[in-house]
Amino acid sequence: MLELRAASLAILASADVQNKVSKLLRLFNEYQEQAITLDLTRKLDVQGISLPGRPLKPELVLPKLVPKRRMDTPEGRAGLLHSLAHIEFNAMNLALDAIWRFPDMPKEYYEDWLKVAKEEAYHFSLIDEHLHALGFSYGDFPAHNSLWEMVERTTDSVIARMALVPRTMEARGLDAVPAICDRFKQIKESRAVEILEIILNDEIGHVLIGNRWFNFLCDKDRLSPIATYRELAIQYRAPILKAPFNMEARQQAGFTSEELSLLGS
Repeated sequence: MLELRAASLAILASADVQNKVSKLLRLFNEYQEQAITLDLTRKLDVQGISLPGRPLKPELVLPKLVPKRRMDTPEGRAGLLHSLAHIEFNAMNLALDAIWRFPDMPKEYYEDWLKVAKEEAYHFSLIDEHLHALGFSYGDFPAHNSLWEMVERTTDSVIARMALVPRTMEARGLDAVPAICDRFKQIKESRAVEILEIILNDEIGHVLIGNRWFNFLCDKDRLSPIATYRELAIQYRAPILKAPFNMEARQQAGFTSEELSLLGS
């Protein structure tokens, strides 16, 4: 019988995007059917495994080298959608990484991140299908790797991972998606708007999961969430958060009033 964390690692290592998505969806369904076991304590060996598995394209470049995405050309609109597809691809990978990498967490932690991984795979598929309808494919444009770079920085600490990936990098999506949605509304691109609204709604839940487990770990070690976050942000070189902030979405995602009042300070 398959084991959840080991299976998540194997899927993470897959370089074929569609294979990764289909195997992940199958893993989620089989876990719900209790056909998958869960070993909370096993230390998994990744020697010789390249993570994450990714296709040869897109070409990964520095953020400043990613072309500007203008909305007045088909290529510009597709380029913007492609950047979102790449974020969802990396988000799927980071959820799989959170499952296999960190042992000795409660069972619910792994179930939460399996749900996130499944939803990120769904988001990727929605955007990828729409790109194909527009005559483009994932890999047609260069992309940057900032999200995964923060995943790599936090491989040694589950509390740093929870603090700086869902609560920092992914929470920026809560701020950015409404403005992107407005750009597509202006050109009456209704399918893109529908997809973005699905993503925003689900991402609130994903950031909420990050908040849940960050606060769990702080409570466990009697740490101040605010002071601990600041220390981790400095230690792991997290990006400085800048306005505008989607305060309503952040509140729904579990940030406290005190945390929201300190944004950008």
